Amino acid sequence: MTILEDRIEMAESNGDLTLDMMFEWLEKMPVPDGYKVEIVGGNIFMSPQRRTHWQIIFDILDQLRTRYPKQRLMSDVRIDFPGRLNGFATDVTLITEDAKLDDKGRWHYRDVEFIAEVISADTATNDYGPKKDAYAAAEVPVYLIVDPYTGRWHLHTLPKDGEYRAGLSLDFGDDIDLTDSPVGLVLKTGEFPRD
Repeated sequence: MTILEDRIEMAESNGDLTLDMMFEWLEKMPVPDGYKVEIVGGNIFMSPQRRTHWQIIFDILDQLRTRYPKQRLMSDVRIDFPGRLNGFATDVTLITEDAKLDDKGRWHYRDVEFIAEVISADTATNDYGPKKDAYAAAEVPVYLIVDPYTGRWHLHTLPKDGEYRAGLSLDFGDDIDLTDSPVGLVLKTGEFPRD
């Protein structure tokens, strides 16, 4: 066993394991360049940022920038969400205009208005499952999943009692009409690349 494994085992046996501890350990680990790291339900996931993945993220951010200042937009920034040990680095996040950093210098999930996740092959089940559940529990008004493997997008809205009550799935090329949501615009998907 390594020292890191010993520390994790000790923390788990005491019930004292926290997201801060886990991220502190991750900062000491050699994470390869171009990889994103998240903690979902206490499990650590590393996924590579592929060209297709980044092009879709950039396209969404570029469209959101027509309406929002860059200070309200972020990508791959840790936000802790409800549930056991959920520290996500969302692909695209829009926060409220009056959002304030907490005493640890982090954004609070209650200030999130929109999240987009672009599917990676190895972590797709997180985006469709536990992360979707955590976003619904956090009452994130708009959650968008973009899947370059299927060429489809999945929009989830109207969170209530820990689940999204409305959903719509269409193909790349079909507009995502968010005009009646806090986002207040239409996202074009015609240039989203496929894997």
